[in-house]
Amino acid sequence: MIKLENVSFSYGSNQVIKNVNLLETEPIIIGLWGRNGAGKTTLMKLLSGLENIDAGTISVNGMTPYNNNEAMNTITYMQENHPFSDLWNVEDALRFGALFNKNWDSELAEHLVTLFELPRKKKIKQFSKGMQTMIQIVIGLASKSPITIMDEPTNGLDAYMRKQFKEALLSTLEEDPRLIILSTHHIEEIEALCEKIAIINEHTIVRYQDTEELKMRGVHLSGSREAIEPLIVSERVLEKRTLGKLISVMIDDVFSNDWKLKAKEAGINVEKVPLQDYLISFTTQKEVNNV
Repeated sequence: MIKLENVSFSYGSNQVIKNVNLLETEPIIIGLWGRNGAGKTTLMKLLSGLENIDAGTISVNGMTPYNNNEAMNTITYMQENHPFSDLWNVEDALRFGALFNKNWDSELAEHLVTLFELPRKKKIKQFSKGMQTMIQIVIGLASKSPITIMDEPTNGLDAYMRKQFKEALLSTLEEDPRLIILSTHHIEEIEALCEKIAIINEHTIVRYQDTEELKMRGVHLSGSREAIEPLIVSERVLEKRTLGKLISVMIDDVFSNDWKLKAKEAGINVEKVPLQDYLISFTTQKEVNNV
């Protein structure tokens, strides 16, 4: 469905995408995680044909997306602050959505507008942040494009509306399988939806992995320095804090029964690191010494 090989892109002398490789052939939900400035937005623009690559190749359903109407007809990209006209209300957005998406599902669009309780006649520019996100979700899901890309799709949503979004997304995917990319820098808000997660850091994809496998990574150890340091000699340490004779470390390994046993024998504490914390440390690595 999508294939990127050694893709690079620059704005002038500023390289923002560097040697990106990604292949996905199945209609699944992918989480695209990265910190601000990592290159998420530019990568989504390249996939949707809004920008042209400088090097490498991009294939979307077997086609190059840039300047390709046929390819663009298979892609819907809803930006975080989507550039709706200042004059548009919900009815206008639905009308244009139907015009520009050949797989448009009017019944689904109407259902989602009702579900999200969106005022049909109010100007979209006057919407709250959460309401703007909701109309973007409506367009994204009702488009039923084979490739659907949504940037920060839970931004501004309260807990109830996040639940409604997740249920609607899974329901439409079950009826019409397609590849959906959800971009975020808060992975906990979408991780339950995603079969795989792509991590973008320093302008390239550094890991693309099944979500369940990725969630098992990240081991936190705390206790005496004397007990912990022999255990981490050959491990990749992502974060390290010291306070006198005490030490706290995060290592890049799978949280396993073996680590539980090692911790018990050494008389130290061991915990599974939350996925968001692991991703932050994986893409930063830091050491803090407090004497």
